Amino acid sequence: MKYGDKIIYIEGIVVEVHDGAISVDLKGRLGFLKVPMRMVISDHPIKVGQEVALRMSFVEIISEEINEKYISNIEKRNREKKEVE
Repeated sequence: MKYGDKIIYIEGIVVEVHDGAISVDLKGRLGFLKVPMRMVISDHPIKVGQEVALRMSFVEIISEEINEKYISNIEKRNREKKEVE
């Protein structure tokens, strides 16, 4: 595709806080995002209801090929999850 990169400013609200991740509802009906805690920059403890902002570009498919390693890992995780249930 090779489109020019356009970085978009997006805001959201923290809706869940866990030990390893936070969940954010993006404003403007843009959806939901779950982010590992290590990727969050904050000088304060993170709490539900806080506003967040990020700059994001578009997701671009870079190859038509399927990476079989990731597919097998996903299938393995799904099997393990079913066994636990």
